[in-house]
Amino acid sequence: MKTIGNILWFIIAGIWLALGYAVAGLVMCITIIGIPFGIQAFKLAAFSLWPFGRHVERAPSGGCLEVGFNVLWLVLFGWGIFLGYLVAGAILCITIIGIPFGIQAFKLSTLALWPFGREIVDD
Repeated sequence: MKTIGNILWFIIAGIWLALGYAVAGLVMCITIIGIPFGIQAFKLAAFSLWPFGRHVERAPSGGCLEVGFNVLWLVLFGWGIFLGYLVAGAILCITIIGIPFGIQAFKLSTLALWPFGREIVDD
């Protein structure tokens, strides 16, 4: 199921999400201040390509910088991406076939909301 889900996700949404996050990451990496945010966009791009069989875990604490960057991310980008994934996940969960894809959208929403101090690990 994991492989089939990843292939379908990649064709329908994954490639477009990953390209969008990669372009946004490149734009953010133009300035030195934007590099940490660009790295998080690349993390979202990698996770959005193949979300089945992977999950997000909390990494060792980065202290006050981690919290500060997460708050800044939340205010600038996170809330919009989070709401988009919530709406997409709710719409996908309407049908039985869409439920696994809706669950993946909800997993992506948590990373999009608070990405600093999180890492993607295989199940």
